[in-house]
Amino acid sequence: MKIGCPKEIKPQEFRVGMTPDAVKEAVNHGHSVMIETNAGAGAGFSDSDYVAAGATILGTAEEIFAQAEMIVKVKEPQAIERKRLRDGQVLFTYLHLAPDPAQTKDLLDSGVTAIAYETVTDDRGGLPLLAPMSEVAGRLAPQVGAWTLQKANGGRGVLLGGVPGVLPGKVLVIGGGVVGTHAARVAAGMGADVTVIDRSVNRLRYLDDVFGREFKNAYASAGNTIALAREADLIIGAVLIPGAAAPKLISRAQLAELKPGAALVDVAIDQGGCFETSHATTHQDPIYEVDGIMHYCVANMPGAVARTSTQALGNATMPFMLALADKGWKQACAEDRHLLAGLNTHKGKLTYAAVGAALGLPTIGATEALAL
Repeated sequence: MKIGCPKEIKPQEFRVGMTPDAVKEAVNHGHSVMIETNAGAGAGFSDSDYVAAGATILGTAEEIFAQAEMIVKVKEPQAIERKRLRDGQVLFTYLHLAPDPAQTKDLLDSGVTAIAYETVTDDRGGLPLLAPMSEVAGRLAPQVGAWTLQKANGGRGVLLGGVPGVLPGKVLVIGGGVVGTHAARVAAGMGADVTVIDRSVNRLRYLDDVFGREFKNAYASAGNTIALAREADLIIGAVLIPGAAAPKLISRAQLAELKPGAALVDVAIDQGGCFETSHATTHQDPIYEVDGIMHYCVANMPGAVARTSTQALGNATMPFMLALADKGWKQACAEDRHLLAGLNTHKGKLTYAAVGAALGLPTIGATEALAL
């Protein structure tokens, strides 16, 4: 198979879809790999690294899209990239279609077979291609939250760890999954007073068993959520419904109940955000204020630590990428229901029910798409 990896063009996105190690594996499996020049520069990989691994370097994204049978990326294709996609081509990347009707329409119009990292599943009910970036984003969230809290950035001027004689800052993490757990661990490690809330009592039991007194936990009822939010200096939104739009957990009206200068870090912004006042920002201009509350809503947080993120993502995606290339997407998905769960569009049909529900669009089953 001809595999193409273009340079990411989303603002301040420094990750790359394939590492030199992934290229070498693909070449060893008999495939040809085309990398756009300087695609890996932001993650510390040079063109010569890719050539040494067996890739061909092409000068433009247009050449990559025109020649490749499968496109491997990191972020959702931008408008100019979507125009280059075609029927019969496979797109393997993060998509996050539920809050993005424009992208969904363009993918359907192109006829491309789009397989989304974030909806591929595993035997344990997890999301193995989302997990590495969730881990990175979770660990970053307290860092960027602490920065947002600095007075010069509009925040409360609270040091999360406190100092002798001064209480530490209070952090509320909404969601006890991968993002929330990693966020809580890092925030607690910074010395903050951390509480995690979740609607799964079993998950809360797990957190209590594993982390004990490292941080507290509580059930995420509506009453608990706002009561704890009122006390928090930093609130981290870490709630995900696979493939669907994130629920809105704090309304604009409730911002008036929060501490002036409190910081909201919305890690769920890729799926539309879990605060009503959230809208996507960039690393170049990451924060904004609404009703005295600071919001950090960067839609590609892991891009800030591009080398770590690229390596972590490459480790996770490589086996699936090789299966798609070795067998073709239909056989690979027919043999692996977890990979099939990643199918979002094919030949102009939407194949992921949660996206259809979010956007009010008709869908067909992924298994049905295999017959098209």
